[in-house]
Amino acid sequence: MPRSSVLTPFRNSSFRALWTATLASNLGGLVQAVGAGWLMVSLTPSHGMVALVQSSNTLPIMAFSLIAGALADNFNRRRIMIFAQVFMLLVSAALALCSWFGLLTPWLLLAFTFLIGSGTALFNPSWQASMGDIVAREDLPNAVSLNSMGFNMMRSLGPAIGGLIVAAAGAAAAFALNAFSYLPLIGALIRWKPAYPKSSLPPEPLGAALGAGLRYIMMSPALLRVMGRGAVFGFAAVSVLALLPVVARDTLQGSALTYGILLGCFGLGAIGGVALNGPLRERLTNEVVVRLAFAGFALSMAVLAFSTLMLTSCAALLLAGACWVLALSLFNVTVQLATPRWVVGRALSFYQTAVFGGMAVGAWSWGALADGQGVSFALCTSAAMLLIGLLLGFWLWLPEFSTLDLAPLDRFRAPEPVLDIKARSGPIMVMIDYIIDPGDTDAFLRLMQERRRIRIRDGARQWALLRDMENPRQWMESYHVPTWLDYLRHNHRRTKADAENYDSLRALHRGIDDRPRVHRMIERQTVPVHDDIPPRQTTPEIPGV
Repeated sequence: MPRSSVLTPFRNSSFRALWTATLASNLGGLVQAVGAGWLMVSLTPSHGMVALVQSSNTLPIMAFSLIAGALADNFNRRRIMIFAQVFMLLVSAALALCSWFGLLTPWLLLAFTFLIGSGTALFNPSWQASMGDIVAREDLPNAVSLNSMGFNMMRSLGPAIGGLIVAAAGAAAAFALNAFSYLPLIGALIRWKPAYPKSSLPPEPLGAALGAGLRYIMMSPALLRVMGRGAVFGFAAVSVLALLPVVARDTLQGSALTYGILLGCFGLGAIGGVALNGPLRERLTNEVVVRLAFAGFALSMAVLAFSTLMLTSCAALLLAGACWVLALSLFNVTVQLATPRWVVGRALSFYQTAVFGGMAVGAWSWGALADGQGVSFALCTSAAMLLIGLLLGFWLWLPEFSTLDLAPLDRFRAPEPVLDIKARSGPIMVMIDYIIDPGDTDAFLRLMQERRRIRIRDGARQWALLRDMENPRQWMESYHVPTWLDYLRHNHRRTKADAENYDSLRALHRGIDDRPRVHRMIERQTVPVHDDIPPRQTTPEIPGV
């Protein structure tokens, strides 16, 4: 993919407006995180409870992202994002009131942070998938980097501001600021009018949509590798966010302002990571960049584990922040560029489930380990886990950004069945006849291996390849789909990148017709007493296949 300036997406007015509005929202969220983390330190001496503040933010993303991804692919993303932002505004306002009146307990604080995390879980897949609705495909890596930069600009300022607010006015003021911070983004989303493509098909039921997304992921080896590495990175790297309040209080003998400054250094380092991302990708493969991120984060955790000086700890967190962005932005862009638009929300939600699931489990694990063995031991163990993640790169290597054209192929024209078929009619069995010369058999089978993956990825079941025992040139591909509507969805999911496989198979076909013959059959495993699907009153002409 050709490189362009990281600032190119700012030429898009919609991106500019939404990006600017997210700065305020991110600032409020980070101030709220400082308030919650420091308030928990004052409410309980338990390291585990302090670490659970991070878990309560990330656990909902793991639990609900899959549903949010299915919603993002089937409904209006803009409306979903507005609803999520309003929900978080109301929860944050309630949190501020409870804190102001002194009603918060450790578990009630965790409940509020869990609800805010739930809003984030609903918002994130629609927001990230919307990048492809706002900017051109070639600008997508830069748009993702700019989103990371915007968040981390606020991370470099927000925690310090949050520390000042908490120190001067208490946690309730931090929570109130967060409630107001949602308003600019809500306004920007209301003004944004995206041109979503119109679909002739109804939304998928939630269960079917989740199944389709899971099937696509399982038949996409590159996505599985990205998610595996992301889960390991999230599990190990979250130790710094989970234990930093304890490091600030106990190791550095600091205050809420100390905690804010440390988080600010992490965010400042992340901005540096955004600046380094493009030049590093110019010179190195994605996998090498990710290995450097794993190694750099491990080094920073080892330094933080033994540092008792503010300056040394800040330097370690600068490196950690840069490595955090380098790894996670590459994971995110790889998922988006390897996924067609019909399933991108679900792919991102599975990715987030993997990464934030690792973070949720990791935050609890590092907190429990710090309670039992000490903070330094926990940080050193997380550094060792990051080195293991680096070594996994020799097996689960990160692919380069996909250059495949994943736009809809749009060649399929739905036939008009002679039978009185309804959308829910089924199951449907599809059979495609091929005539293949013996000399082309090996090439045909290689293409069919890819064909099988494409079919199953896009919703086919019980795929099979048959060969006539009396006429070896005669082959038949067969598969099932549950209903006629599923058959239509299956064909609309085909991308321009898939056309090469179809065109190559068609070139090998030696039948009388230049195209393989397609049979679309409705299946009955028991024999009805009467014809349950009679022909239509007016028999339409069957289109060519």
